[in-house]
Parts: sequence; C-alpha cells; structure tokens
Amino acid sequence: MDSENLYYFEKAPVAKAVAHFAVPMMLGTSMNVIYSLLNAYFLGTLHNTAMLTALALTLPLFAIIMALGNLIGMGSGTYISRMLGEKKYDDVKHVSSFAFYSSLVLGLIAMAVGLPLINLIVHGLGATPDSFGFTKDYVTIMLIGSPFVVLFFTLENIVRSEGAAITSMTGMILSVVVNIILDALVIFVFHWDVIGVASATVVSNIVASVYFALYMRNKSQFLTISVKWFKATKDILGNVFKIGVPVFIMSIFLGAMSLIFNHFLVEYGDAAIAAYGISSRLLQFPEFILMGLCEGVVPLIAFSFTADKLRMKNTIGFTIKAIVGLAAVFGIIVYFVADHLIGLFTNDPHLIEMGSYILHVTFLSLFITGMTTLFTGVFQATAQGTAAFIMSIIQGVTLIPVLYIANEMNGFHGVVWSLVIADAAAFLVGAFMLYVLRNKLQPELDYLVQ
Repeated sequence: MDSENLYYFEKAPVAKAVAHFAVPMMLGTSMNVIYSLLNAYFLGTLHNTAMLTALALTLPLFAIIMALGNLIGMGSGTYISRMLGEKKYDDVKHVSSFAFYSSLVLGLIAMAVGLPLINLIVHGLGATPDSFGFTKDYVTIMLIGSPFVVLFFTLENIVRSEGAAITSMTGMILSVVVNIILDALVIFVFHWDVIGVASATVVSNIVASVYFALYMRNKSQFLTISVKWFKATKDILGNVFKIGVPVFIMSIFLGAMSLIFNHFLVEYGDAAIAAYGISSRLLQFPEFILMGLCEGVVPLIAFSFTADKLRMKNTIGFTIKAIVGLAAVFGIIVYFVADHLIGLFTNDPHLIEMGSYILHVTFLSLFITGMTTLFTGVFQATAQGTAAFIMSIIQGVTLIPVLYIANEMNGFHGVVWSLVIADAAAFLVGAFMLYVLRNKLQPELDYLVQ
C-alpha cells in the first residue's frame, strides 16, 4: 500500500488524518454544489421560470442515477477500506474490478428501461404544461448519459476508499470545471438552454470517469479496472450489497421524498417549486460540506475498525466537534443574508420571499442532518447492514405521513416544516441505534453514548 496513504490511515494524528480524508471530500462536494447552483444561475439569466421549474423537477431522477453509483461505490468502498486494514490486497483488486464493470452495466440498464418510458417519467416527476417540454429534454439527456454518471459516483467512492483523497477531490473538481465551462458555452454561445445544461453535466461526468479510470490503471497499487481481476463471488456480493443496498435505498428515498415534496408544492404554483429549487440548491452547499466531512472519514473509520478501534473512537469524537462548529457558522450566515442569496438567482420579489423563508426553516436542521450522516457513515464503515438499512428508510417513512398532516393543518408552511420534522426523527433513531449497539461495537462508540 502507498506509504503516504498508509501513514494517514495508521499513524498520523487524528486531526491531521481527518483533515487529509475529509477536507478534499468537502472541497469536492462543495464544488459539486457550486456547479449545481451555476446550472440554476445560467438558466436564470434566460428569465424563464418554466426552465427553473424543470431543473427542480429533475432532482429526483438525478438522485436515482446517483443511487445506482452509490449502490456499488459505497458498498465496494467501505469493503475495500476494511480489507486494506486486514492487508487483503488481492481481494481489493477483485472488488475494484467488480465495481467498475457492474457500474457500467447498471447504467446501461437504467438507460434501456428509462428511455421507452420517457413520457411516463416526466409526468411522474410532476411536470406542468409549461415545464413539460423542458423537463423531457433534461430527462432524455440524463438517461442517455446514465452509464457514465453511475460510473463517476462509483469510481469516486472506491478511489477515496484507498486513501487517495486528493485524487478523489481532483476528479470531482475536474468535473465541476468542465461543467461550468460547458454551461457558459451552451447557454451564451449555442443557446441550447435546458438541453445544453443537461449535456454539460453528462460530459463533465464522462471526463471525470476517464480521469479516475486512468488513475486506477496507471497509478494505483491495488485498485484496478482490468477485467481479468473481475470476480463476483458470494462473499464479494454479500459484503458490497450489505452496505450498498441501504445506501441505494436511502438515495431512492431521497429522490422519492423530493418527488413527493414537489407534488405538494405544485398546489402552490410554479413559483413555490422554483423557490424550493433555488433554496434547496443553496442548502446543498453547507449540507454537502458536512456530508463531505462525514463521508470523507468513512474510509478511515472502516480501516480503523479492523486495525485500531481506539483510533476509530477518537476519529468519531473529533468529527462530532467539527460538525457542531460548521453547522453553527453556516446557520449564522444564512440567518443574516438569506434574501441576498436568493436574489442572486431571481429578481422576482415573490420568489425571493418564498425562497428566503424556506432557507430559514430548513437551516434549522443542519446540525441534525450532519449528525445523521455521521451515524449512517459509522454503520456503513463497521458493516452494520441492518442499522444502515433502517437509517436509509426512516426519514422517508417519517416524511410522507408528516407531509400529509402538515399540509392539511398549515398549508405551505406545514409542507416546508415537514422536512425539519423528518430530519429530527432520523437523528433520534440513529442515536438510539448507536446506544443499542454500544456493547457490540465497543470501544469505538463509547464516545457517542457517554
């Protein structure tokens, strides 16, 4: 194993090790949010609310495609990190090859199933008559490019699992830079509106996937894309899917929740959907920073789980402190400048008012979502499949009835507040499961339950 990566896994001070794994992931995920925001910004310059609505409506589809990548990527990644801790290096090659080719196959299946059902999908996403055509354009391009989008999310995970955090970050930033450049070209030069934005996203994922594949083939000591190492044994499938399936279900639930949420917002007009689309993209920035922190340390937790459990305990404790600090900083910023942030994307006073309100409410749960992400990461890293599965469904299971009740009782305000309630429920369930598992996973979880 590369000596530098091994140093951060085994010997570096915990704060330094967490920074090595988490900061590149935080930067990479934040860059992804930036290009998501820029997609909305570039379309916003065309002053067409229907286009912004289409962009918001397609979030569930992207979540599903991303879920396929995380199904293989997160499952394989945590398994690879645990095997590195046990020094089972040949097994790492088998799993990485399996992950590469399985991702391509899943993406091809998604494309083959989705394209014939394109109109049904667009209606299911909740497209209005004004936004139907734009939504269909975006969905079509995303389905065609789904093999590469799935591959991108898979490869980013397994490259990071080896400890190559800088390489993972570089690939994500490369995707963002390519996307931004192409966005500007397709909007201002070629005037392709929604089709151009969707195409830019797909092409940027292709470029980043090629970058990761070249790293795995030419520079990685243990990861490989060689088909000769491909193996789909019962052991590999069991370990990958034990964690991958809960991650997949969680992503599907997030997509379904977004879809259901959009259907409730439709009652309050296109402005409500557009306002939520803008505010949710702004919320993604701190959420993805915290997600980058929590997901970034998963390989370190997984490695330490098989190699040094005391180090794992200290890693979790340090990460909790970082979540508290970051959530406080972001919450204060949004409290004072929410109106100005929404105003960057639209000059419609009604949209600004609605978007600012959504931001203020949803930012209340920022710390909760950060801790929930950490809980989930701990379950994934330690191969606690049942707990990971429960975490994958609890938020969605909670949100659906809460949405119905809150909408009936408080209308638009109830719909917005239902997100906070669902986040709080997931947090409480995760904390309870950590308490229940404290004996099974001691000493690594003592810090969380004392």
